[in-house]
Amino acid sequence: MKQKDLTPTPFFAELERAKSEVQKDAAAGGLAFIDMTVSSPLRVGLPFDVTPAVDAVKQEFNLWDVNPAGTLKAREAVAEYYRSRGGNFTPGQIILTASTSEAYSILFKAFCNPGDAILTPVPGYPLLDTLAELENLECYPYFLKLRREKAGKERCGDFRFVLDTDSLLSAPSNAKILLLVCPHNPTGHSVSRTEWNEVVRFCEERNLVLVVDEVFGDYRFSENVRRSWEYVSCHPEEHCDEGSRPESMGPIASAMLQGDEGSGPRCPIVWLNGLSKICGSPQVKLGWMAVYAPEAMRESIHETLEYVADAYLSVSAPAQALAAPMLKQSAAYGAQISERLRQNLAALWEKFPSKYCPEILGGWYAVIRLGGDDEEQTLRLLKEKHVLVQPGFFFDFDEDGWIVISLLQEPSVFAEGLRRICS
Repeated sequence: MKQKDLTPTPFFAELERAKSEVQKDAAAGGLAFIDMTVSSPLRVGLPFDVTPAVDAVKQEFNLWDVNPAGTLKAREAVAEYYRSRGGNFTPGQIILTASTSEAYSILFKAFCNPGDAILTPVPGYPLLDTLAELENLECYPYFLKLRREKAGKERCGDFRFVLDTDSLLSAPSNAKILLLVCPHNPTGHSVSRTEWNEVVRFCEERNLVLVVDEVFGDYRFSENVRRSWEYVSCHPEEHCDEGSRPESMGPIASAMLQGDEGSGPRCPIVWLNGLSKICGSPQVKLGWMAVYAPEAMRESIHETLEYVADAYLSVSAPAQALAAPMLKQSAAYGAQISERLRQNLAALWEKFPSKYCPEILGGWYAVIRLGGDDEEQTLRLLKEKHVLVQPGFFFDFDEDGWIVISLLQEPSVFAEGLRRICS
């Protein structure tokens, strides 16, 4: 890879200068600085208490099980996490990683050659482009588009982002992986059953690996939103009721996830997740891949993924030991996060009609369409209102005027930030 120019752009250089001045002014008694981009629960009064988990397993910190997939105990804990949410993965389908970013790196090495393309959503999280570039891969976009659901009087939920499946058709012949982020960062889009079926059918036809980043999967704002692995119980060629939801996946879906011939999708599917969002603990550095593969591909895919993982063995013994006690507490912790998100989301929709703030189905972020130039809006909000937001161009929105904010901030601070934005 050729040397990359890491010099900040004029906009980001100006943003950093303005942020420094605003923070100094706030420290001197001026208008308080409000960070509406904060993305870590550790910074907004929602830390996961790791002390009980550490006390329970610290005797295991000095144990080292050289297994490229990770310790059986940790993989069993991940499998139990899925079972507690209606899924049915086996420990043998789980491969541990030090983070979701590392999981991407392993997948890119396993399934791509330098110069190949991966299909990524736009708007989208810029980290995906960076990770692809580090592996000498090209990102090729498919699109999420804004659609109005109803005519007439505008109401919350009238506008939402949907997956433009037609945009997949222009994918280049050297594409090897389709990345699906669900719930999506930053739009909050969550893939519907119809969208899922079309994506899977496309991957089957083009011989692509489908990679589903579901790190925000525990944080959904509608009973109609599904985890994408629930859709595996219905093959793309079958008619599926969008509103149906079994209490558990059952033996049929279980067989599909385990890759029984003829009973599930004919393309490999890898779901990514980890403790970073489930337990609000990015510092623990534990993620995983949950791998589905058709029978004919299953052995070779697992061998390839474990071969790459074995070259690094990067998941620490403490992180693996903490998996079981932390995941046992993840539902209770997630409820705290969800309550914060829902409270802030309600405040957001009270301030902004749907045409300015499209429906958000899941995740930690929201997008607001203010109009004008998003660079100018971002700098003006920071300099004049002491509110930090992210400009839409950073996420490749196809039009000016969008900003992105986090829903994690402490509610009173969040409400004040919204008031200043509205003013």
